[in-house]
Amino acid sequence: MKLSEVKKILNADVIVGEEHLDLEVKTAFGADLMSDVLAFAKAGSLLLTGLTNSQVIRTANILDIAAIILVRGKKPSTETINLAKEFKIPLLTTKYILFETAGRLYAKGIVGCLEKVENNSVLD
Repeated sequence: MKLSEVKKILNADVIVGEEHLDLEVKTAFGADLMSDVLAFAKAGSLLLTGLTNSQVIRTANILDIAAIILVRGKKPSTETINLAKEFKIPLLTTKYILFETAGRLYAKGIVGCLEKVENNSVLD
């Protein structure tokens, strides 16, 4: 699915990365703990989060996250926006809560990065 379709499904606003809306995405990961994102998210995925600080962008950059979707209508700081521009990471915001955002994307074919974890081990 193209990022432009994600934008439409979530009635999202693009904060950074309008030029990347043709980017293809197939998976997503939702979390507000960046340690969980580092442990379980996969490169090329969407990151769904309510955090708006620069650590979100830095974490996404480390993992080669395709784009970040801020949930609950969150607005990032100027520092966060500038860092997203610098790293060329698309940043969008939606008014949907994290659960609804994930559900809407899942219903349209976006799947999770992983299905479950057991004993802190990743199982696909």
